[in-house]
Amino acid sequence: MPIELDMMLNNAILSKASDVHLMAGLPPTMRIDGEIEVMKYEILSPGLIKELVYQKLSEDQIRKFEARKELNASFSIPGSSFFRINVYYRAGNVEAAIRILNLKIPSLKELGLPPVVGELTRKPNGLILITGPAGMGKTTTMASMVDLINRVERRSRIIMIEDPVEYVHQSINAYVIQRELGKDTESFNEGLKQALRQDPNWICIGEARDLDTISTALTAAETGHLVLATLHSKDSIVTIDRILNIFPREQQELVRMQLASVLEGIISQRLLPRIDRQGRVLAVEVLMATAAVRNVIRSGDIKRLGSILETSSADQMISLDQSLMTLYRQGVLDYDVALANAKDDRTFKATRQFT
Repeated sequence: MPIELDMMLNNAILSKASDVHLMAGLPPTMRIDGEIEVMKYEILSPGLIKELVYQKLSEDQIRKFEARKELNASFSIPGSSFFRINVYYRAGNVEAAIRILNLKIPSLKELGLPPVVGELTRKPNGLILITGPAGMGKTTTMASMVDLINRVERRSRIIMIEDPVEYVHQSINAYVIQRELGKDTESFNEGLKQALRQDPNWICIGEARDLDTISTALTAAETGHLVLATLHSKDSIVTIDRILNIFPREQQELVRMQLASVLEGIISQRLLPRIDRQGRVLAVEVLMATAAVRNVIRSGDIKRLGSILETSSADQMISLDQSLMTLYRQGVLDYDVALANAKDDRTFKATRQFT
């Protein structure tokens, strides 16, 4: 029986997989709760992978892929789900990584995020960052925050710049304009600059990945917009360090002042396997831009943020280690998994002794 990509993806959905990988000379694999599993299919030939992938791409996308050797795109299977695909060459062969997306946008509560994340959506302006390694649900958190504004919070105009579009928002209470890299705009920075001329209340950036995009995002937040962006960085302290150090040394003092002025909060995420192996659970760090945090950023003594996070629960802050310990105490997370992801394993071990 010939291999059909739609059937393969539907089987992966039934197995509760998050991703499917097509690699030449190997059977398809899928990622379930962070672990790679081999699917029950035959070894894929280079020609078959190319045929399966090209069925999901437009002629224009195929031309761009063959010219650039890589492509991000999205597609859907009617009645099933929505998918993000990254197509690339390896040893001259076409291969692909396919992310399975939910058609339904989960709520912040369903994701396991604390109420303070919803409160951040009520800010009139400023910068909110969602951070974490790849595959930790940053895009889903952004979609959930936008959905909250769209359904509940207030009438507004939201411009999203994505690579590619993963969750489709229907305008309900807000007007949601979704623009995709390569299709609607050439880059995050260019899309962001144009968004400033399109009368937005909110601007959402799929990934702030370079100096120009980060600089324009800071300016947008300064000029009265609420900017939501994701970054690939592991926690709040690393995020602030990365933003500051991406600028030339002679600009860093000015950027510290700018960031201290516009930052509203940083949400850092880790998706970890549940102790019962029934999916994954979210550990989250939340840094709120209190006066103390803004002063630390201005001074440049970023390491002090660690102690502020640990001692500012009254300001609705949560350190990653506190989140991990809570999940462990609730019986959701295995102790060894929690310890492996803790920032300060000695303090984490000591804290356990008093549980």
